[in-house]
Amino acid sequence: MFAEVIVDILNSETDKVFDYIIPDNLKLIEGTRVLVPFGNRKIEGYVIKIKSDSSVSKEKLKEVIKPIDNYAAILPEMLKLKDFMTRRYNLRVADTLRLFIPSEMRSGKVKPIFKTYCKLNENFNLEEFALTLKKNAVKQMELVLFLREHKIADFTLLNKDFGAQAVKKFIDLGILTTFQEEITRSPDVLNHAKEHFVHTPEQERAITGVKLNENCTYLIHGVTGSGKTEVYMTLIENVLKNGKSAIMLVPEISLTPQIMYNFKNRFGENVALLHSGLSAGERYDEWRRLRNGKAKVAVGARSAIFAPLENVGIIIIDEEHDSSYSSESNPRYKTVEVADFRTRYNSCPLVLGSATPSIASYYYSQIGKYKLLELPTRANGKDMPKIQIVDMLSEIRNGNNGIFSVALRDELAACMRDKKQAMLFLNRRGYTSFMMCRKCGYVAKCTDCDVSLVYHKVEDKLKCHYCGKRFKALTVCPECGSHEIRQGAIGTQRVVDELRELFPDVKILRMDNDTTKNKNSHQKILEEFSNSHPAILVGTQMIAKGHDFPDVTLVGIIDADQSLYQSDYRSPERAFALITQVSGRAGRKDLEGKVILQTYNPRHYVYKFASNYNYKAFYEKEINLRETTKFPPFTTIVRVLVSSENEEIAKSAIRSIYNELADVYNNFRNDFYYFNAMKSPVGRIKNKTRYQILMRFTKLKESDIMEKIYSVADSHKSAKLSIFVEIDPQNLS
Repeated sequence: MFAEVIVDILNSETDKVFDYIIPDNLKLIEGTRVLVPFGNRKIEGYVIKIKSDSSVSKEKLKEVIKPIDNYAAILPEMLKLKDFMTRRYNLRVADTLRLFIPSEMRSGKVKPIFKTYCKLNENFNLEEFALTLKKNAVKQMELVLFLREHKIADFTLLNKDFGAQAVKKFIDLGILTTFQEEITRSPDVLNHAKEHFVHTPEQERAITGVKLNENCTYLIHGVTGSGKTEVYMTLIENVLKNGKSAIMLVPEISLTPQIMYNFKNRFGENVALLHSGLSAGERYDEWRRLRNGKAKVAVGARSAIFAPLENVGIIIIDEEHDSSYSSESNPRYKTVEVADFRTRYNSCPLVLGSATPSIASYYYSQIGKYKLLELPTRANGKDMPKIQIVDMLSEIRNGNNGIFSVALRDELAACMRDKKQAMLFLNRRGYTSFMMCRKCGYVAKCTDCDVSLVYHKVEDKLKCHYCGKRFKALTVCPECGSHEIRQGAIGTQRVVDELRELFPDVKILRMDNDTTKNKNSHQKILEEFSNSHPAILVGTQMIAKGHDFPDVTLVGIIDADQSLYQSDYRSPERAFALITQVSGRAGRKDLEGKVILQTYNPRHYVYKFASNYNYKAFYEKEINLRETTKFPPFTTIVRVLVSSENEEIAKSAIRSIYNELADVYNNFRNDFYYFNAMKSPVGRIKNKTRYQILMRFTKLKESDIMEKIYSVADSHKSAKLSIFVEIDPQNLS
């Protein structure tokens, strides 16, 4: 027998099937990881097919050395998914297969851990043995007394309590036998008492509206606080009763301890968590619990879509509009498309949920591609918090040049007097967005990236938010020697500093990428905030979703315009979603909530619709604009991105690719709405120069055009040049 093997080397030259002989003493199945000879090395590979003959003569073939695991690490379903993803996204096969297995498992650095136990031999007469002990054998007698009550005990603890010599003697005499059990490294999740909810009529309609025995995509449009999570958990409960498994995805920033508590408390050990906050050992063990069937529910961020579950009965994607569901680094893929493949394979439903669905998803629900289910009111019957729009230009005219409007400052003071809690949202970390010389206009930029550096006051450093490099803060302009250094737009650190001046006795916490780098740091910040009254939590989009604090009565949006004015057709959609999501943190239980939204353009239609929570009116305006301007969901946008450390190589490649794609453009001229080459808006990242070609064309010809684009891109790949093709990219910078 022969095995078709993909070797685990990330190189286009080796990204193909190699045939190996399966020795007679080995039993292999498809999906098994194996060790194989490759050149003069021994490397890992993946068996993707077993066959009885090979087109290569047997004399030229090498034998598989051994299987790495005693089971197939990659399920048959995932081998099919591999075929779909390599075609759809033009991925290397090895890149795709790596998505299915934890990196810790591939590196071999993390292995199962075992604990040793001692068990009493029940055939041994303990009482007779006790009579033979000498009076000075105190530890042995104590061990006898212990074993009368405990038939199994921890080997390490026995040695500690009774001495290694006594324990060894009991083992040598056959009184005790040792055995090992694997220890599972599970994430720490606090247990709360299980709550039993009575479903609202709207929740009940949503639950019964999802048909579990057929493949269909459902869009649950539910306002913040409408009880979508309870709907998800009930659907999963019903799936488990049918003997099937489930996958629940949330954006990484929404993976709060509260979400994890909810699922652990509802489903106990049947849940495995998969997200970036786990240790290597925890991630490895959680993955194996799913693979061996000990856990039937995978809860996690984007990568959990590859959970090794068989017989999947439902996949749920919460906050489906979130851009993090599109992988923007290699390997690039769309989570919703992968989920769609898995649910079609398993003939089960795909459920998408959001308070602010993506324009594309809501459009699909209107044309019948998705089935729409609605939760229009909060589960507690309370109204949504009132949003007050504050014109910051008017504040400046009235002499207020500070971060906080008079209205926000007054509301914060009242909230703190009442011993309540407030959340302030600003989607910009650091202290200020840049440092600039007032005299000559010099702006401090990263030496490796074409972006300005962000000032972080706590470390007194300038940081690049693209590559992570750090530089000394500016005190003197390196160009002209001036000491007049101006700071740019404010960040979360600056907000915290000013709040501490206003409210010196109030607990003020910050939650952004800088404060949440360590394990469990999210949980610690949120627990401290929950237990502090009064308190203010300042944060980026991390605080916008998934949090449920009953005493938060005030939300402040410091700079609403930041999300709105981006060079991206999705900017209004993202701004509307962020405003709605962060506003939904206020007044979630019995107390009334209020939102202060600060803007320099109070008449913008996004603020008009968001302040009334009128998603449908916002959708109608956006979908009409997109149909008129020929943007998705009516067209497909494709970006071909090239990057190289050598600018001339990148420039030459983009010219050549553009010229070849011009033939595609000419052949499909009537289907194209845009076709142009340019330097990327961020022209350099990590010392690599970046150029791009942007295309926009009708969906009707997407498959034909994509095939040709992939072919052209592949023909230009080289060791000194990276080329990526992105379909409907979330970020064009």
